[in-house]
Amino acid sequence: MAEVIDDSIPAPLNPRVRDLPWYTPFSWLKLALGDIRATPSGLLFYGLAFVAMGWSIRGLFGYAPEHTMTLVTAFLLAGPFICLGLYEISRRHETLPRVQLLPTLTALRINVAGISLFAIILALLVAGWMRVSVVVFALFFTENLPDLKLILSPAFLAEADNLTFMIVWLSAGAFFSLLTFALSVVSIPIMLDRDADTLTAMFASVRVCLANPACMLTWGAIIVLLVVLGFALWGVGVAFTVPLVGHATWHAYRALIE
Repeated sequence: MAEVIDDSIPAPLNPRVRDLPWYTPFSWLKLALGDIRATPSGLLFYGLAFVAMGWSIRGLFGYAPEHTMTLVTAFLLAGPFICLGLYEISRRHETLPRVQLLPTLTALRINVAGISLFAIILALLVAGWMRVSVVVFALFFTENLPDLKLILSPAFLAEADNLTFMIVWLSAGAFFSLLTFALSVVSIPIMLDRDADTLTAMFASVRVCLANPACMLTWGAIIVLLVVLGFALWGVGVAFTVPLVGHATWHAYRALIE
């Protein structure tokens, strides 16, 4: 494959980025299935944790669609961090014939400073999105808020004002999602594997996106589709779809960065 290298940047800040075709992410999913088969305990533990998170959102905020929709999308933004243990399972599979679940629970210790700072940055992005989302709801629905079932129905979009609301809300969400994706697509795997600092990892992640726009658009669409599908299946589907994305992200890092 061709490589995209800018020699004007010092080597520590310039990991080699491969230029991959748009369909490459499907091979990452195949490799992720191999990780799941090799360590099913990871799927069970982390999958149940993700389901618990989804049901908690539904149980605590089911009465408030502005919070429910916001938190579900915030789950996407926080994904790079909450999948940390899954990255570690995939990393260990490369050198160990059998991976134990317990050590992956403390993967943060591998690079506490870098990953913790990155988690704070993600938290700020999530907080910013939550604030913007609530404001959009408040601007369009000054009195009674429609329930979540109505918002997701085709009849809701039949009215012009509601359609405008959905366009504005989705556009704001897309901005935060694209920004988070660009900063995080391979950031934590780099920090796990190379003990890199936060800025170096984010810089590399952005370069990956700039060098592989078609591939990254495909990968981003797959992530959104799998996570939304997981939540659509009564929240239970995330037990499989989110771990699948987590493992595949590690293989994305291996494929994109030399």
